[in-house]
Amino acid sequence: MAIICASFPFDSDNICCHMKKYLDDLEAVIQDRKNKDPQESYVASLIMEKEKIILKIKEESQELAEAFLENDPDSIKHESADLLFHLMVLLSEKNIPFDEVLLELKKREGISGHEEKKSRK
Repeated sequence: MAIICASFPFDSDNICCHMKKYLDDLEAVIQDRKNKDPQESYVASLIMEKEKIILKIKEESQELAEAFLENDPDSIKHESADLLFHLMVLLSEKNIPFDEVLLELKKREGISGHEEKKSRK
């Protein structure tokens, strides 16, 4: 059965289609904002000072870890979204489409994490 994207709101039958479109749209917005005035665009300000991207990734990772340890589902969702956004900025800065990350995950499907890690050494 094919998934047909209808209009919002999401439901369990079409959430994948909507989320893929949302991620594609977010990636396009990030790409567009990279070249804006850093005073006007948060993304441009991160791109201008690349170390900020790394600092935000570290900060959001730490906040996600803390939310996990505190067993706070709302904070886990919030911090996961923050981390994903900053990851997408990092990928955009390196001109790596998010789809390439998804394809990398797909290549690992059915492979033990232990085995995949060994194969990189």
